[in-house]
Amino acid sequence: MRLSKWVPEDGDTFVTQDGFIFNVFGYEHPENRVFAFLKYIPARFKSLFQIDYLEKSWMYKGKEVFRAEKLYTAQNYQSFLKTFQTVFPSYVYYCPFREKKIISCPISSIAKVYVPNESVNKLTHSTRKDGLQKSAQELIELLSKKSHISIADLGLHGSIALGMHTAKSDIDIVVYGAHNFRKLEATIGNLAKEGTLSYSARNRIEAARQFKGRYKGRVFMYNAIRKPSEIKSRYGLFKFSPVSKTEVECRVIDDSEAMFRPAIYRIADCRSDTKTSGVLKGKTPEFVVSMIGCYRNVARKGDRIHVSGMIERVENLETRSIFHQIVVGTGLSEDEHIWPV
Repeated sequence: MRLSKWVPEDGDTFVTQDGFIFNVFGYEHPENRVFAFLKYIPARFKSLFQIDYLEKSWMYKGKEVFRAEKLYTAQNYQSFLKTFQTVFPSYVYYCPFREKKIISCPISSIAKVYVPNESVNKLTHSTRKDGLQKSAQELIELLSKKSHISIADLGLHGSIALGMHTAKSDIDIVVYGAHNFRKLEATIGNLAKEGTLSYSARNRIEAARQFKGRYKGRVFMYNAIRKPSEIKSRYGLFKFSPVSKTEVECRVIDDSEAMFRPAIYRIADCRSDTKTSGVLKGKTPEFVVSMIGCYRNVARKGDRIHVSGMIERVENLETRSIFHQIVVGTGLSEDEHIWPV
């Protein structure tokens, strides 16, 4: 996609002129900038980042890149931030609405963009496909047919989309729209019952999400991206102020935005432990918002969840209305989580 026409959305991937590969985070971005998280680091910059790396490496357009052993930890985020501030300061942006520095890439530094639904289109029209690419196309076409979701509303990202996959890489599928996500979720459940594919989970969070499985021996996963009509906010509309750490148990009363990133759960009936009960007084949270992708879709309406995170005061700068929410994934603590009860 041409940069001049690109509107950054969660799930898009871009490569910078320095060779860093980022995934776009969320849907609200400063003018001429993109909030994103770092996924792959060029070999020539590997020693600059004080993190633990996976032993394996990838090749992107003939150049070796590496990935952190754990992508989404607070410690790694702070390490990325520190290195960028010191060596690549243009990748760091002070957000006045959060009053902190955040990793954010200038659009002028981006060399190439990969958009999931365009990647599916490219795969479909490719005349030279390897075994994994053929399996990816077959699975996407199967899911489209069984769910009655248009191929145009399905996407592909990850290493296949970037052309840097190996024979053992995952098939990373996305679906556009909350309604389509629920249709795809139900379809995959039916196909699992039939034995056409199977679920796979390494822990209770993955088991709750049921977003990962195997199809003909290939590992696949699926996630959701908002359609333009589902993007309800814009950068600069809200001001976010941290209040205090908290730990609560609450009930989910609306899961209609739980499949996206950030994942949003409307909640009620919050019960805090004795250590943090005073924090909630006069600041009853209306939402739990997860910045960490693994906590998407871990609970449905009516479920109870245990949450550890940061209470934020949120002010609408146009209406001056105020509400509170609990944020999971502030980048400051490893203890933040959402666990199904």
